[in-house]
Amino acid sequence: MKRLHRGIGVMLLSAVVLSASLAAAQTGVNPSDVSGEIVAAGSSTVAPVTARMFEMFTRMGFGGAVRNDVLGTGAGFEHFCEDLDADIANASRAINATELAACRANGREPIELVIGIDALAVVVSASNTFARDLSRDELAAIYSGGAASWDELDANYPRSPVFPYSPGTDSGTFDYFVEAIFDRSPRAILRAPGVQFSESDTVLVTYIEANNFAIGFFGYAYYYPERRRLRALSIDGIEPGADTAASGAYPLSRPLFIYTAASVLAEKPQVAAFVRFYLENVSSQLGLDGRQVGYFPVTDATMGNNVAALDAAIQ
Repeated sequence: MKRLHRGIGVMLLSAVVLSASLAAAQTGVNPSDVSGEIVAAGSSTVAPVTARMFEMFTRMGFGGAVRNDVLGTGAGFEHFCEDLDADIANASRAINATELAACRANGREPIELVIGIDALAVVVSASNTFARDLSRDELAAIYSGGAASWDELDANYPRSPVFPYSPGTDSGTFDYFVEAIFDRSPRAILRAPGVQFSESDTVLVTYIEANNFAIGFFGYAYYYPERRRLRALSIDGIEPGADTAASGAYPLSRPLFIYTAASVLAEKPQVAAFVRFYLENVSSQLGLDGRQVGYFPVTDATMGNNVAALDAAIQ
């Protein structure tokens, strides 16, 4: 198993995009009323959303410091539940039983907030002229070593090696893919020859763009800006997009999360203010408009449940 480098950093917006975002922002929270540090850590899939909200919160008056560490969902939960040095966990999957137990052992009862919907994009280079649709069984063959050459999937495909790329094992996207394609067991993909892993979706994009015979998967927000260089495949005949993700028709649609805890909100009023600001504004920042992050909003009912959970935790 070859692992490419892990990316850690903060994603920033252009001034033009940010100005449009601020003009549309809700103002139930006044960011200038609070200060201090806010630390988020975890999923590279959710990181662009949290980065957008940090930028908006800061530009609207927050005088403190923010950090948005891109580590992968699993590592984010470690920092949130065990190390206790993250106030918010960005997550592209739900917290698991082990992580929940670790949080509770350290006095943190996680609050789960669903902030968007992703259509996990399975992509090839735009210069790949042959692959258009794959079934989940064919994806399983590619990522288990059962199809080492493209023509093993379809006799009309070229007799060329398949170069599969995957998010790393700390990634919630990896976990979700394993759950959807391999019924939760990572054994096949971890033992498959030739699969290359990276915690950085940007690295995956770069490698797939450059290789006609490569294939990979990551969040829709990483595919959409690169759609002239990459092509998203349909899965079982269904293309990823706003309608198919929201309805669940696309086989690899999934919710996206942030987590915090009542104890964190009580100790750090700046985190409580930011999370409320996040929920008030995130839906307007998701979509396929060029000014938006390329995921899809949750329903009003789901957002109402988020706000109710936050209110209960603060009270």
